[in-house]
Amino acid sequence: MFARIVTFTGATDIDAGIRYLSDTVAPLLAEQKGFRGVTASADRSGGVMGVLSLWETEADRDASGSTLVNAREEGRRVVGGEMSVEHFEELLVETAQPPKVGCSLLLRRLSMDPAMLEEHLDFFRGEVLPQMKASPGFCAVRNMTNRQAGEAIVGSVWTDQASMDTWAEAAEARRQQAAQRGVTFGEQSKREIVFAELR
Repeated sequence: MFARIVTFTGATDIDAGIRYLSDTVAPLLAEQKGFRGVTASADRSGGVMGVLSLWETEADRDASGSTLVNAREEGRRVVGGEMSVEHFEELLVETAQPPKVGCSLLLRRLSMDPAMLEEHLDFFRGEVLPQMKASPGFCAVRNMTNRQAGEAIVGSVWTDQASMDTWAEAAEARRQQAAQRGVTFGEQSKREIVFAELR
């Protein structure tokens, strides 16, 4: 599976953005070959809104780009602020219960030597994932990577903010161990799921 993440920073009207996504963008996405779902998340206090679309193949995702460029630009006008577009490959997904509106989302950016990607993924799958799944409130996790750049985003979904905060605190204790394996930790973002339509 492949992903496109559109992020609005300095957003001034997140609610209008959610309506635009629901009424205009989601139906347009549904018409595209290989489309597998879309979710949106927001940090209202921080003025951030992110839209994640999932695609069966890289070719499907890339082919949809020209069709959606006008919708993205209109989305930027509606939401306000600055817009960025990133592309990733989904290397791992685990779902205990599908994400839904109102769930909490923890996003963590990581970077690493691209040559060590598979080794780090094996570590995540073998060591981190079982602990995550055993934690109260766990719903789902996605590990998405840009193989060429060695950049990744791990997004975990939780039933509520308390569960997310508990996991985030526990994860901080493991950062040193990951850093010793060559992982550099970037920005962390705590958000709420504000739209979800997955196939």
